[in-house]
Amino acid sequence: MTHNHVHIHKHEVKGKNLIYSILLNLIITIAQIIGGILSGSLALISDALHNFSDVLSLLFSLLANKLSKRKASVGQTFGFKRAELIAAFVNAITLIVVALILIYEASQRLFDPHPIQSNLVIWLALLGIVVNGSSVLLLKKDAQHNINMKSAYLHLLTDLMASIAVLIGGVLMKFFGWFWVDSFMTLLIALYLIYVSYDLLVSSTKMLMLFTPDTIDIKEIVREVHKISGVNKLHHIHIWNLNDDELHLEAHLDCSNDIKMSEFNELLHKIEHVLFDQFQINHINIQPEFKKEDPKDFIVQD
Repeated sequence: MTHNHVHIHKHEVKGKNLIYSILLNLIITIAQIIGGILSGSLALISDALHNFSDVLSLLFSLLANKLSKRKASVGQTFGFKRAELIAAFVNAITLIVVALILIYEASQRLFDPHPIQSNLVIWLALLGIVVNGSSVLLLKKDAQHNINMKSAYLHLLTDLMASIAVLIGGVLMKFFGWFWVDSFMTLLIALYLIYVSYDLLVSSTKMLMLFTPDTIDIKEIVREVHKISGVNKLHHIHIWNLNDDELHLEAHLDCSNDIKMSEFNELLHKIEHVLFDQFQINHINIQPEFKKEDPKDFIVQD
């Protein structure tokens, strides 16, 4: 089976930005827990709980980021490249769990609101906006290139939105005495958490299950490869993301003629460039065949 890589430039994810974000979130978490207890604000405590879950998730993301850079070995032939996918999956799950807890707590207090010290809520919400806003800016660029960093970024972005919601609630409580707004804002925060987590959960699950990426049309790949002279049929195809940077294709190639290996190398070179240029597949593993008796379907259950 012939095995080829196409080397591409990778975006270097900066783990130090995660460290800065962890420290910032620790500060706001401690401040909001104390403030939530003193003020009696469920929204503030829920935001603190969310921030604490972010600290744990960011620590997990940092660990995954470090592990993913380890070299492959005899015992780990792919290294730890999929560690960041696991981190993204776990982070998405924790966001949803936190959201469900918040929905339960908020629904309990929505029709039985308690007096709240709104001034403290307002000042801590402003602090949360500054801290979470800074963290979001730190991770924004990395989030565009890496699913693990995207999961951390989404945690922080929801924190920012939650702090804005808490601020609005604090202002309404201060000037109108609408203490029910605290629980209402908590519900909105929780629903938003579920909304932003769903896509991350689905995409990370698909990658972990080795599903064909949504951007890939296998039939189109077959049509393009079949245009190359010397190709009879590409079949027994598997396509999956190992991580954000590596898109793998594994397949059998039935050649038109009984060619030498040197000629097959030339044929493979042409296929490799078609797959990379048109479909961004950068890791190719093809088994050459000539009139071999085996299933010739595009997709074959192993």
